[in-house]
Amino acid sequence: MTMPPVYFDYLNRFDIEDLALTDAEILAAIEDSLTMQGRGETEIEPRTHIRPRAGVEGHFNVLRGWIGGEIDSAGVKVVGDFVDNYKDGRPSEYGLLTLFDPRNGAPKALVDATGITEMRTGAITALGAKYLAPKNPKVLAHIGARGTAYWNIRLLCHLFDFEEVRVHSRRPESREAFAAKLEADLGRKIVVTEDWQSCLEGADIMVEASRLPEPKVMFKTEWVKKGALVIPYGTMSTVELNLTDIMDKVVMDDWGQAHGIFGALRAHVDAGKLTADNLHAELGQIVAGVKPGRESADETILFWHRGLSLSDIALGHMMLGKAAAMGIGQRLRFA
Repeated sequence: MTMPPVYFDYLNRFDIEDLALTDAEILAAIEDSLTMQGRGETEIEPRTHIRPRAGVEGHFNVLRGWIGGEIDSAGVKVVGDFVDNYKDGRPSEYGLLTLFDPRNGAPKALVDATGITEMRTGAITALGAKYLAPKNPKVLAHIGARGTAYWNIRLLCHLFDFEEVRVHSRRPESREAFAAKLEADLGRKIVVTEDWQSCLEGADIMVEASRLPEPKVMFKTEWVKKGALVIPYGTMSTVELNLTDIMDKVVMDDWGQAHGIFGALRAHVDAGKLTADNLHAELGQIVAGVKPGRESADETILFWHRGLSLSDIALGHMMLGKAAAMGIGQRLRFA
C-alpha cells in the first residue's frame, strides 16, 4: 500500500510581516478561540518548561492544545524566553508553532511564532480589559517595554479611547525608544515615567509585563484604586501577597496554568490565597457568556493570564488562511 504524500505549510517572519494583520483581525481570531474554550470545544494541557544549564538567564516554554470546529488542529508551540537577548539586538523570545492533523497526526504547518506570541498575548490582555475593565477607562499604565508590551498597548488603544497612556521600564533608553515607536504608530502622546509608582498609581487599567530575573516586590497594592483592572503577568512575580485581598474578582485565562513554576501569582497559589474555589472564572467562560464579567463600576478585578496554546493555534490558523489567499509562504514536502 502506497503511503499518502504529506505536505505542510511554512510561514517565516517575513511572510507574517507581509500579511499586515489588522488589529481587528487579531482580536477576532483570539476572541473566537476564547468563546470555543468557554464552551468546552477545546483541549489544553498545562505548559511545561525546559531549563537548559547553558550559563545564561533563560528557559523554554512548551504549550500544547487542540481546537475543533473549523480550525480542526492540534498544536505545539515552543518559545524561548531569554531576558538578556537585547544585548545582542535579538528579541527576548523566539518561537515555533507546529500544527498537526488531529485524525492522523500528520504535520500541517510550521509557523514562526515569535510574532504570534506577541500578538496573541496583547490580544488576551486587551480582551481581558474588554470584559473586565471599568467603563470608559481614562488612564492606562504599562510596566515593561519588550516582547509583548507593544501589542498590549496597541490593542488596548484600539479598544479604548484613553486620555493618558503611561509606560515605564527599567532601562531609560528602552522606555524612551518604546514610547517613540508607540507615538509614531498610534499617533498619540505616550507619557514616560521614571518609576513604577508614578506609572501605576491611580490608573484604571494597570498592566505589569516586566522581565525581572527573579521575584521582587515592585508593584504595591496600595497603588490600586477601587474599581481598577489589574493585569500582572510577568514571568517573575512583582506583586505583594496581599494583592488578592483587595480584589472582588480574580480571573485567569486557564486555571490549569496556575501551578507552573513561574508567574505573577505563583506565591498566591502556594499560600492558598488563590484556589479553584475562589477563582471567579476563566476568561473564555466570560467571553462565551457562561459566567459574568464586570458587573459594577466599583469592582476591583485582577486578570492573570499565563498564555494559551489555543491562542497560538487560532492565530496561526488565521494567518495560514490569509497567507493562502494572498499567495504568501511555502508548501513543503514532508513525506
